[in-house]
Amino acid sequence: MRIDSRCAFRFLGAMRLLVLSCVVCSGLFAAVPPELTEALKNFRGDPPKGWSFTQTTAGEGKSTVERCDAAKPEFDRWTLIRKDGHPPTDDEARDYFEVRSRRSRGGTAPKLTDQFDLNTLENVSDTPERATFRLRLRAGEAADKTAEFLRVTLVLHKPTRTLESIELASTGEFSPTFGVKIAEMKTALSYSVPTAERPSLPQTVTTRLRGRAFLFKSLDADLTVTFSDYERVGKK
Repeated sequence: MRIDSRCAFRFLGAMRLLVLSCVVCSGLFAAVPPELTEALKNFRGDPPKGWSFTQTTAGEGKSTVERCDAAKPEFDRWTLIRKDGHPPTDDEARDYFEVRSRRSRGGTAPKLTDQFDLNTLENVSDTPERATFRLRLRAGEAADKTAEFLRVTLVLHKPTRTLESIELASTGEFSPTFGVKIAEMKTALSYSVPTAERPSLPQTVTTRLRGRAFLFKSLDADLTVTFSDYERVGKK
């Protein structure tokens, strides 16, 4: 059988180019360091079990102050302390209890870190104490048309192998569905560094949205959630 050497050389040249491209591309992304692997494995977005706390939510001219008492049964842990700057009325307290009861029965939300595409991990900065990484976000479900337009930034506290902050931010204007234009979308979550007495605990969640629906309806919104007054159940 006669072999055309010109085709063979073209094939080998193409293979060399492919291999070179793979090497170059792999160099653009960082291997997942063990400290980050452990931080992601142990990460939880909510306060851990056994800790009571106060949650303050403010945005769009409204606010709520809630207390979660970890010593109480699951469906009776939350209490509305203040609503829009005043103690809640009987009707407001009753409505709050009904909404909270439905949330408790709603099941467990998907874990955010499961959507992190670690194959796209990039090391942005690195010091002996902290490292900052950037990566892409996988779609949480088939209908998710937003994840592809977001990038994740992680700040790792290396000595304790915990995450200090997670930010999800849009890379530019995008349209997740017909008639909707998003100019900016950002969510930032911050966590305390653990100590001998306390684990890593949520501190704040902030969200910012700028966009329009069908040109005339504004989607602009800002929301801040603050966690405070942590107390471990059974500790004096």
